[in-house]
Amino acid sequence: MKTALQALVRTSIRRGIIPIINQMSAAGIITLPGIMTGQLLAGMDPIDAAKYQIVLLLLLTGAGGLACVGAVLMAARMISDDRQRLRIDRLSPAKPTRSVPAGKG
Repeated sequence: MKTALQALVRTSIRRGIIPIINQMSAAGIITLPGIMTGQLLAGMDPIDAAKYQIVLLLLLTGAGGLACVGAVLMAARMISDDRQRLRIDRLSPAKPTRSVPAGKG
């Protein structure tokens, strides 16, 4: 898996992280995030509210990034075997088997 799928895994992770980075770039400019809004309405200092929001965004980004990496690596492991061969049989859904009635098989 390391050699055969390395470029595909890298590209898949990059594409999976794009929405997370887009959300971070728009936070605070287009939308005022929820935790910061609640803290400002409660009378908290805007600088402290912004710090909490930055920490929250970084935590969410880290969790989303780890989930993306995990999903891509598990998928790559599932479609290949120990000898780095692509397993086509694992890509297609299982075909239904015909059941043979008892006594006729």
